[in-house]
Amino acid sequence: MMTSNEYIDDNGKKALFTKRDMTKMALNEGSLGMEYSWNYERQMHLPFCIMIDPYLKKIYKDDKEGYSQALIRHVEFFNITVQLAPFVGGIAISMEEAIAKKEMEPESVSQIKTALMGPLSGIGDSIFLGCIRIIAVGIGLSFALDGNILGAILYWLIYNIPAFGLRVYGAQKGYELGFSYLDKIQKTGLMNKLMEAAGVLSMIVIGAMSSGMVYTTLGLEIGSGESVQTLQELLDGIMPGIVALGVTWLYYWLLKKRISPMILIVCTVLVGIVGAYFGIFVA
Repeated sequence: MMTSNEYIDDNGKKALFTKRDMTKMALNEGSLGMEYSWNYERQMHLPFCIMIDPYLKKIYKDDKEGYSQALIRHVEFFNITVQLAPFVGGIAISMEEAIAKKEMEPESVSQIKTALMGPLSGIGDSIFLGCIRIIAVGIGLSFALDGNILGAILYWLIYNIPAFGLRVYGAQKGYELGFSYLDKIQKTGLMNKLMEAAGVLSMIVIGAMSSGMVYTTLGLEIGSGESVQTLQELLDGIMPGIVALGVTWLYYWLLKKRISPMILIVCTVLVGIVGAYFGIFVA
């Protein structure tokens, strides 16, 4: 449960951090700069680590090795809708407290982060990029086209009020969830079920995104005359989006083989240019 500013469990034990601490985390330079040092290899890993670093220092204040290992854990790959990053940060901090007390295995925090990234990103992108942003732009433009300064102000307010509200609320609820319930969930065995369910949802999100965001169109033709058909049409007849899905899994397999993302990017550009020149790929 939670008082006005403190987290207290069912046994009356107070949490290490308060509601105010989580609000500060949701608005610190790491949280607000979640895409400032974005890179193709690990994406938002450094800002996430910066976001929770002050709290890791407090958790591991007398354990330099523990602090060092925590930093290593949190510079692993991380990517999420930025407004939901503080929610994951709150959960991660509460789990790090348990890890520091030897009540939880260190790898569990990485597993939770990985399980949450896909589902939360699918939901968050749909809400903020596919809904709120479009509404904000539509309302803002209706005023801006008439030369009214309210256009810019309304756009900023409509988009940012829910965005910042979710940052703060997410950080507070994430830490509360971790502090109050994660230990119970782990002891009852529900943790594995939750992670399995999150993994299934992640696969659904990845499948939908690969179909909508991976653009690979084959221009090779099969047959002649009126019966001519492109290879793309033939494959889509078997399963729509099969080419995009195949390309996605190819990249996934190559990444698991530790092929550098930069090498994959350069090879993708070269294959695209050569394929377009010889008519293998079409726009």
